Amino acid sequence: MTTHKGLSVGQSASSTRTFTADEIAKYSALTGDTSFDEGCIPGPMLGGMVSDLLGTQVPGRGTMWLKQMYAFPAPAHVGEAITASVEISRLRPEKDLVYLNVQCVNPQGQLVCKGETLVFVADLESARNL
Repeated sequence: MTTHKGLSVGQSASSTRTFTADEIAKYSALTGDTSFDEGCIPGPMLGGMVSDLLGTQVPGRGTMWLKQMYAFPAPAHVGEAITASVEISRLRPEKDLVYLNVQCVNPQGQLVCKGETLVFVADLESARNL
C-alpha cells in the first residue's frame, strides 16, 4: 500500500452541519449571489465544508488546494443536516499530490454534491508539528 506523509488511499473524513436561513442571507449579502433558489444552500457553501475537511482532517493542516470539480445532482436545503465527506483516491508522492473523492449527502442519503479535488501536501508534516 502506498503511503505518503502519513496518508494512504482510502483514508477519509467527514463532518455534518446544518445551514440556517440567516447564514444563507449573509452569504448572499457578502457575495451578491442571488441566483440560487430560496431555501437552497449555495454550492460554494458546500465547498466550504470540503475546504474545512481538507485543511483540518484529511490531509490536514498545511494542505494547499489546487483544483476542484463538483456536480450538484440535487439541491441541499436550509435546515437539513448535510454531511460532507472526503476520501483519498490516489497519491503521487513524487509530486506531493493527493487526489480525493468528495461527496455531500442530505439526511435521506441523497447526493447533493459529488466531485473530485486535488491538493498539494509538501509542507504537511511540518505544519502538523506546529
